[in-house]
Amino acid sequence: MRKVELLSPAGNMETLMAAIKNGCDAVYLGGKAFGARAFAKNFDNEELKEAVRICHLYGVKIYVTANILVYENEISEFIQYLKFLYLIGVDAVIMQDLGMISLVKKLIPDLEVHASTQINSHNKESIDFLKSIGVSRVVLAREMDEDEIRDLSNILEIEVFVHGALCVSYSGNCLFSSLNGGRSGNRGMCAGSCRLPYDLYDDKGKVETDGKYLLSTKDLFLADHIKELLDLNVSSLKIEGRMKSPEYVGYVTKVYRRLIDEYYKNGNPQITKDEIINLKKLFNRSFTSGYFLHDDIYNIKTPNHIGYPLGKIIKIDKNKIYIKLSDDLYQEDGIRFNGSSKGMIVNKLYDDKGLLKNKIDKGMIAVLDNKLGIKDKESVNKTIDSKLTKEINKVSDLKIPIDIKVTAKAFEPLKVSFSDGKHIVSLESITLDKALNKPTSLNDIKDKLCSFGDFPFKVNELTCDLDDVFIPMKFLKEIKRNLANKLISKRCEVNREATFKYDKEIDSVKDINNLSILVRNENQLKEALEYAYRIYTEDFELYKKYKENNVYFKLPRIMHNFPEYENENLLISEIGGIFKYAKNNHVISDYPVNVTNSETVSLLQKYGCEIVTLSPEIKDYSLIDKYVHNTEKIIYGRLDLMILKDFYDKDDNIKLKNSMGNYFPIIQGDYITILHHENLNIKDISGNSRIILFNEKDLKNIIKK
Repeated sequence: MRKVELLSPAGNMETLMAAIKNGCDAVYLGGKAFGARAFAKNFDNEELKEAVRICHLYGVKIYVTANILVYENEISEFIQYLKFLYLIGVDAVIMQDLGMISLVKKLIPDLEVHASTQINSHNKESIDFLKSIGVSRVVLAREMDEDEIRDLSNILEIEVFVHGALCVSYSGNCLFSSLNGGRSGNRGMCAGSCRLPYDLYDDKGKVETDGKYLLSTKDLFLADHIKELLDLNVSSLKIEGRMKSPEYVGYVTKVYRRLIDEYYKNGNPQITKDEIINLKKLFNRSFTSGYFLHDDIYNIKTPNHIGYPLGKIIKIDKNKIYIKLSDDLYQEDGIRFNGSSKGMIVNKLYDDKGLLKNKIDKGMIAVLDNKLGIKDKESVNKTIDSKLTKEINKVSDLKIPIDIKVTAKAFEPLKVSFSDGKHIVSLESITLDKALNKPTSLNDIKDKLCSFGDFPFKVNELTCDLDDVFIPMKFLKEIKRNLANKLISKRCEVNREATFKYDKEIDSVKDINNLSILVRNENQLKEALEYAYRIYTEDFELYKKYKENNVYFKLPRIMHNFPEYENENLLISEIGGIFKYAKNNHVISDYPVNVTNSETVSLLQKYGCEIVTLSPEIKDYSLIDKYVHNTEKIIYGRLDLMILKDFYDKDDNIKLKNSMGNYFPIIQGDYITILHHENLNIKDISGNSRIILFNEKDLKNIIKK
């Protein structure tokens, strides 16, 4: 039976070592460029080389994130970067950009590619598409439930998230940060718009809510559902957290390592109460099983780490705070007062007699200096557990088990070999003589060969074929050092070549300046007939009625069911629909497919898309227009900012209001769409252009503008 992989995050070298020491099978990390965590410390090129060496030394796979959308003027640099990653020996790259995946598999066919969750793979057809362009593993959308994952687990390797932060929007389908702050989530610079406060409004005015953080999610926690996950035959369980501390990554890895191993031993892994408490102390926004078991995902009260209950204030004055403890409190712990949301590190800790202490036991009263000006008798949570942190950091260095074989025959060379089960290294030394006095014993050999000091090895089995000979101990020590270094070199060895040249021919064909319009109702459609070359509608009956007027049916952004269509006009927003329908229908790919370069345009056209809509995140369309034609650009209208599987309030005609007074309309349906607060309005765009209508009544004035 092939065991599931435990995949841990690493934001720096310290976190990488914490993940390895605590039992991960693989790590994922990012370089300084082209990764979806631009604000993590990340690894420069020399650090990447060292990370590969360390991972392979300990038998851990290393995956590098290159999971952003790539602009046209970055293609050459991107390809050279992936060539570098291949040559230094990374085991796979995690990618989002479809055109780059296709190009990389042509230029560096032996480089393994994993499809990022940013691609939003949520159906069989999307996985079939990715398989066809050379992807070997798919990181599924976090919105997948148990049954949906089960249905997809036999096409390609499947990777699922099991712990950490959640995106409220389907990944790769969020433009909130990009359009409201110029920091694209698809480019690794998400500003965390979902963690900001919002007010909810309906037709009657402001709606009272229990919290202000209406888009903020809890943290995913599937440690108590490991059996259900592994019964699905997934290939990899992924921990989120490249921005998290080494202690967090180390302990989360340790817990899931134990649970996975227990599954394969007895089939019924159980997380302990203490492990859950410790995980909460390290970081949580409240835990949820997410969409895996259709759990509530929102914590609208706070977007921050909430910690674990510590106690309640029973007495307070301007100088001191008296807390009745429900957990032990140590000096240097971090705490948060839940009513005021103020936090502090406990630098000075007193008992109820005023004596300084480094620990107060649970059930007792702890006294703190009131340096934050706390006034109310609030509940208190622990957000940093200094004792837990110290215990986590006590983990010992990892040692690799090896077998040693020694052959020591009279009048023959001394032979020693080391084996790690995959590699064998051996040396022959001096010719041995019969011992004149005391022969070398088995214990002598053990003493010199089986103690490795700083070398990352430990002896699993020592086998000796030993005559009564004398072996100078200095030779054994030298052999041990040489063989240890040779085995390290073998484990870290990389033998790869990559030679290619990337050229792109300029396309002399230019698009005609045709206008398309997306309409919301029949009145808009009738008016659009006067101006539009193509019309898009989400209403299938409206589409069928006006199909002969070059009207296209806009398919849903999220698709789990695929009706049979043939010779229809379809506007498609995800790659599963393109794979299913493009060969037998007239298909246009929509902007949520995230096309930012000519390679993706060419790929989609190869798969049958007659026109490819470019991403509104592109800054300069002319760079792409040089190389391809039959593209379309959005020039006016309300863009979808987020696509949510669920929202806690399902009333119609609701909208969000941010702190700047902007209103974001919400469209209800099988999923939730949050629209931009204003219309995109771009002028002087050549070629095929699109207008997206929302509530607009005067189409003529829009076109004049």
